[in-house]
Amino acid sequence: MAKAVPLFSGSKGNSYYIGSGAEGVLIDAGRNCKQIEQAMALNGVDMHSVKAIFVTHEHIDHCAALRVLAKKYRLGVYASAGTLRALEMGQKLDPQTKTFVIENEAALGDMLISRVNTSHDAAESCCYRVTTPDGKSALIATDLGIMSDDVRKAAAKSDFVVLESNHDIEMLKTGPYPFPLKRRILSDKGHLSNEACAAELVELVSGGTLRLMLGHLSEQNNTPEIALRTSVCELERAGMRYKNDFTLDVAPGAACVKSVIF
Repeated sequence: MAKAVPLFSGSKGNSYYIGSGAEGVLIDAGRNCKQIEQAMALNGVDMHSVKAIFVTHEHIDHCAALRVLAKKYRLGVYASAGTLRALEMGQKLDPQTKTFVIENEAALGDMLISRVNTSHDAAESCCYRVTTPDGKSALIATDLGIMSDDVRKAAAKSDFVVLESNHDIEMLKTGPYPFPLKRRILSDKGHLSNEACAAELVELVSGGTLRLMLGHLSEQNNTPEIALRTSVCELERAGMRYKNDFTLDVAPGAACVKSVIF
């Protein structure tokens, strides 16, 4: 039985476990090693079931624990060539850690992990779709300036999707961030807004992807309540009933017991 465990999501760090009790992978390691270990234990997942770490990009909220975690558990690290170069240049990898460039997909145990390129202000960012032995799949898609056709197609083929709902546009515009940072977040290389996310979810549910989660919420420019309400309202306007026609939750910013069977 496959499950996705959102260990952490948001401005302070991002990490997800996808797999079973026997084997799985981490998508990003954006908190410190101890915090990730505690979050895994809280959700009843043994760290030794992790077979590798797949890194979406080199920003610290996605790789803070990478150097320590990979060395401690002797885990291989998979990423795009550009991301691996950036991680190495930033000394975010131990020299003895085995690294692997993922071009399109990688087979690991009985899982298949597919890379999908994303639009973000990083060296060569991507997101990942994990297909488990029973043929079920989960896509973790955050840090998206725009929802590209490739990400959209990968989401449509998935049984469970975490999609970025980073900010409320008005909160961002009127908030305390300096103008250059606001412009970056709103750009095609920034982050997906609540409104943009909600529009994509309507298309996903219409196409049959019914298990959904909102990820990477900004602490300054969003709240879980606003993000959830924005998406639910848009979906209900399209005639889809919350908790009847689809499930929708918010990935936690702090460690808690939360998992999705897909």
